[in-house]
Amino acid sequence: MRSTFSILYYIDRRRIKTDGTTSILCRISIDAKSAVVNTCISCIPETWDAKKGETGNTRTNRQLAEFRRQVRELYDKQVKTQGVVSAGIIKNLLDSKVVRPTTLLSMGELERKRLLAHSEVVKSRSRYNASKSYQDYLRDFIISKGREDWPLTDVTAGFGNEYKIYLKQRKALGPTQTNHILRWLNRLVYLGVDMEIIRFNPLEDMEYYKKPEPRHRYVSHDDVRKLLALRMDSERGELIRRWFIFSMFTGLAYADAMQLHPRHIGRTADGRKYLRISRKKTSVEAFVPLHPIAERILNLYNTRDDTRPVFPLPGRDQAWCHLQEIGFAIGRRESLSPHQARHTFGTMLVSKGICVESIAKMMGHSSIRSTQIYAKVTDDNIGKDMDRLMKRRKEKGLSDTDMQTRVLLECSSL
Repeated sequence: MRSTFSILYYIDRRRIKTDGTTSILCRISIDAKSAVVNTCISCIPETWDAKKGETGNTRTNRQLAEFRRQVRELYDKQVKTQGVVSAGIIKNLLDSKVVRPTTLLSMGELERKRLLAHSEVVKSRSRYNASKSYQDYLRDFIISKGREDWPLTDVTAGFGNEYKIYLKQRKALGPTQTNHILRWLNRLVYLGVDMEIIRFNPLEDMEYYKKPEPRHRYVSHDDVRKLLALRMDSERGELIRRWFIFSMFTGLAYADAMQLHPRHIGRTADGRKYLRISRKKTSVEAFVPLHPIAERILNLYNTRDDTRPVFPLPGRDQAWCHLQEIGFAIGRRESLSPHQARHTFGTMLVSKGICVESIAKMMGHSSIRSTQIYAKVTDDNIGKDMDRLMKRRKEKGLSDTDMQTRVLLECSSL
């Protein structure tokens, strides 16, 4: 006779952690006897729906569904192989299966396994690859303190400040990279809190370096001409080159281009093609009239079958490798990146005098402040160009008055 078996998720609203969350517990009941297991999953109490046994967070609900699947799998296996099952047996099996790391480096390796699995879902290993260097820096620091690993219970605010100084002085890292590495450390400690290995995160008040203004690198007009004239030997390389040019004239990010389908292509009353697509990053709609060059590239690919994307693009990491090859082929000193095409689009529009509101609509910006950055980049370059012009005139021995006169005459002749 099969046992009665049920699973119930619940939370203890009286036990709130320092980060405002509480652990989700699982009550396993078999034949009127029960055992409670900590799922090591947390949520904000206000988002918990006791009737559904869910939260308002989709990711958390997926984790709960996976935990439920594991419990049922253990139950079925125990019944099939042993013929005897109880709530206590299932609890013991779960406890032996779930290994809770108690040190920083072991917690980091566990998190890297999760990132590796996640990379298969999102088709990008960039976060997973970055985590390796974060782990290496942390390991080097711990070794420099004479240990092979560092218990989570020994992490203090002083440990975090020492690590911050170590990264700046010993590793000579910049503010942005240091902040990324410190966030990795903070995440590992928070995971220890979630698993109830430690009661609170002693690093939660650690100050990060002030975020520097973003550098919006773009492709120069000369390099654009070289890209248009270039032809790649491989079919994949040529696809990436064409996509990059397409993005320079439409402003689509790589993630948006991957989900571009024929249904996103429209035609105005006068027959001009345009793109209308919601950006993956912000969910804000972008409306882009197609430049003739972009339209020619579009016509080379799928514009009819709406079950397939327009461009058969590979994963972001593969595209990055091809872009390095393309940048080398045109003699570019700095590496090309997928987002430089989008920055080039924004910078070109500003330089042509297009109003900021129209640019924001074409680029799908959620805030006009994002668009105004391109105007600043253009203004800075104009200032640098003028400085170079003044320097050349000065080297030719012209006085300041002569230089100003020449500059005014040159500007008036444009």
